[in-house]
Amino acid sequence: MTTDRRDLPVYRAGELTFPVRAFGRDEVLARDTVWGEHSHPTHELLWHDAGSGVVRVGRRLWTVVGGVALWIPAGLVHSGRARAGSRQRTVHFTLDTPVLGSGPVAVELTPLLGLLIDRLGTEGIGEESRQLTERMVLDVIRPSGRELVLELPSSELISPIVRTVRDDPADQTTLSVWAGRIGVSSKTVTRTFEAETGLGFSRWMAMARVKHAVAMLGAGQEVAEVAEQVGYRSASAFISAFRRVTGTTPGQFRGGDVTSAGNGNDMSVLSN
Repeated sequence: MTTDRRDLPVYRAGELTFPVRAFGRDEVLARDTVWGEHSHPTHELLWHDAGSGVVRVGRRLWTVVGGVALWIPAGLVHSGRARAGSRQRTVHFTLDTPVLGSGPVAVELTPLLGLLIDRLGTEGIGEESRQLTERMVLDVIRPSGRELVLELPSSELISPIVRTVRDDPADQTTLSVWAGRIGVSSKTVTRTFEAETGLGFSRWMAMARVKHAVAMLGAGQEVAEVAEQVGYRSASAFISAFRRVTGTTPGQFRGGDVTSAGNGNDMSVLSN
């Protein structure tokens, strides 16, 4: 399957004006889709009703999946990708909207927030009802504790580890073995990961494997199969690790998903 690449403009915050405070877009992606670096004149709330995607800002990757949306401030340059079959939805807010932060913020997509956003898209909604709905949307938007974000280390010292997990998430090379290969102590590897990503070696590897797993689950693969492909000896161990990172189980994640085509690997963003 071919990949659809979309190159969008880079806008400054507020560079364009709009007649309404909030407006949205809804698209089911026919192919794997990649967005090059771009920015919007508006604040953007992005999520997937089905499938999954990745947003990249600098060296940080946010996985957008499973009832968690991503708030992207106006003017912030970002890129992204999403799987074929994903239903991607966005709402854009003008600059008179209170901001959630200077960078991306994970947002809990509660049933109430979803209903209000759907109402904004109702054909023929009156201006008074629209303004009331916009205010209610802003009242119920709350940051989520289920942020799935991975910091990409830039140090050449640990770049072999990053390349390996990108190409083979099931690789079982231990910290001590990696340290020997690189020619430094295990403490040096750990300190480098902590300094670059805020996570130690083991926690960073667990996060990276879960990001692989999210793409595989979104592509319709079975939990046991995904567990093996990302390096877990049993489905139960994988489920526990997945829950620790995402706050949900693989089964709960798939329960709100649809089968999408392709042989997904969102971590290919690491090579961009």
